[in-house]
Amino acid sequence: MGIFDDLKAKTTHPSPAATASPQNGQETFTFARLPESVDELKALPEAVLTSPFQTAALTVCALCAYAAAPEIGIEMLNFLKGPQPLSTYDKQFLRDRFMDGKHYIPFSFFEGATPANDYTPDEPFRITVKANPYSACGSDRVTLYVHSGGADSDRPLTLRRKGNQYFLWEQHLLSGIRTPASQDPWA
Repeated sequence: MGIFDDLKAKTTHPSPAATASPQNGQETFTFARLPESVDELKALPEAVLTSPFQTAALTVCALCAYAAAPEIGIEMLNFLKGPQPLSTYDKQFLRDRFMDGKHYIPFSFFEGATPANDYTPDEPFRITVKANPYSACGSDRVTLYVHSGGADSDRPLTLRRKGNQYFLWEQHLLSGIRTPASQDPWA
């Protein structure tokens, strides 16, 4: 039984291989399945973290894991944070964001996830991470963006470089999005 079974009724378990394809300031990552442990996350090719795009995509995967099993999500996020693990404030912030059953928010960043289908992403799981002309934030930080199927504007993540790796510095992915159709009395 996987950690996402309670969140999503439809789960497939093909190979955990993932691919990335850079083009014009963006990279699209395809995951056959989402990682369900920090070891599975570390086994993905993107876990080398040599590109800020890789770290950003894996952050969304870790937030999905947090929605299903907070302790596993925290382990994944701590790996992605590198030398500076989540603070007590960060952990409380995550608890607060998921407190009202809004586990669907991180899934909204994958292709095919919309309010109409209760943010059920297409499989395999595909996410595009984008840069813009203002993405460079000094010599060691980069701000990248991901699109949510429930928001009008892309959401930012800031990654910080240490050596030849990029680690999660901060993310602004968990702010409100449109209510899923099954929970919206006006839908």
